[in-house]
This record gives sequence, C-alpha cells and structure tokens, in this order.
Amino acid sequence: MIETEEANALLRQIRDQQATALELQREHLELYQRQLDRVDRINDRAEAIQAKAGKALRLVLLVAIPMLLLLLALMLWPWLSRALA
Repeated sequence: MIETEEANALLRQIRDQQATALELQREHLELYQRQLDRVDRINDRAEAIQAKAGKALRLVLLVAIPMLLLLLALMLWPWLSRALA
C-alpha cells in the first residue's frame, strides 16, 4: 500500500512539474513572439527610412551631376575657347 501511495505521490508531483514546465514554455513563446513582432516593426521602419534616403539621393544626384558638369564646362571654357580659336 505504501509503495502505491508513494508512486501515486510521485506521479502527481511529475504531473504538477510538467504543468509548470508547460506554462513556462507558453510564457517564453509569448515573449519570443512579442520580440519577433518588435523586430518586424523595426525592420519595416528601417526599410521605409532607406527608401526615403534612396529617393533623396536620386534627387540629389539628378541635380548635383548636371551642376558639376556645368561647373567643369565653365572652368574649362577659357582654355577651350583659346585652343579652338
């Protein structure tokens, strides 16, 4: 009888520990899911910022390159006009 009661007590203890372990696993999974959601939001914001920076860079290049070419042409104009004359 005593062995049966000890076995039953051990089985109850194992059951209780498994329930506790499962609860901890659920909590960890929820925490992990929240972290993944946070990472997704941060990545989305980073992608949006990069897209804006790319558009701004294209605009700067579309303005800056022609300006630089014009500046170079104006700097070379005196020498070109003498060489061609």
